[in-house]
Amino acid sequence: MTPLAPPQLRWFADLSVRVGTPHEIGSTPAGNRRVIPIVGGEVQGEGWTGRVLSGGADFQAIVSPTLAQLDARYVIETEAGELVFVANRAIRVAAPEVTARLVRGEPVDPADVYFRCVPSFETSAPSLAWINERVFVGTGVRRPDEVRMTFFQMD
Repeated sequence: MTPLAPPQLRWFADLSVRVGTPHEIGSTPAGNRRVIPIVGGEVQGEGWTGRVLSGGADFQAIVSPTLAQLDARYVIETEAGELVFVANRAIRVAAPEVTARLVRGEPVDPADVYFRCVPSFETSAPSLAWINERVFVGTGVRRPDEVRMTFFQMD
């Protein structure tokens, strides 16, 4: 069999997602459960900009001293007024002491954290309909009051 070509990545957007104070649910069967409100943010894509609307949240499970599973849901509004629903699943891996600092909301060196995500998009906007039919991946960094991410389209 001839091997298939690996997918290529093309930059899609940079995001700065502002977050509020976490709601600490505590230890559950899924891990140490936290819900972090999303309170706003900015998006910059190629030839377009947008903002992250408040009202979303990042549903986190700290499943071990080194691993967090993240599930963020929020809405982007483009400068043209088009709405895009974002569902972003991610993992964040770091040494136990770095993970503990992240959970406490302290700044950490991004080089000490593996943060990868798989965002998906839903929109009814005709000009953006193509994003409903693509796979995206991304990388991120958690800061005390924001999450910065870069998303790439897989070709």
